[in-house]
Amino acid sequence: TIKDIQAGIIGDFEIFDDWIQKYEYLIELGKELAPIAEKHKIEENLVKGCQSRVWLHAERQDEKIIYTADSDAIMTKGIIAILIRALSNQTAEEIVSADLNFIDDLGLKEQLSVTRANGLFSMIKKMKLYALVLKNE
Repeated sequence: TIKDIQAGIIGDFEIFDDWIQKYEYLIELGKELAPIAEKHKIEENLVKGCQSRVWLHAERQDEKIIYTADSDAIMTKGIIAILIRALSNQTAEEIVSADLNFIDDLGLKEQLSVTRANGLFSMIKKMKLYALVLKNE
């Protein structure tokens, strides 16, 4: 479930002592993010409200929503990587109703600049919007 995945993400971050190490881990996650197909790096897949460029694509496979993404900023790429880990391969209903409390539990929002925090919420909003649209297809 999304709750279980969030607990796993929190556990992964708890092994680090400070935010420098957590940032390094986020960067590592961004580097490991599966690449988005070039054909999906289009204007309509750009997340509005992000300081950096973030492309987010979603498709429905059976009853699950699968996300792919990329960013031109390594930190942002790490952030979208943990969002994909939490929400990808879930049903549209689960995604739309998900309470992504792990962001607060990690203290991530407080560590981000205002513009990055706004970008984080824009990414979540677009992921949930995609799930709503794909739910009825």
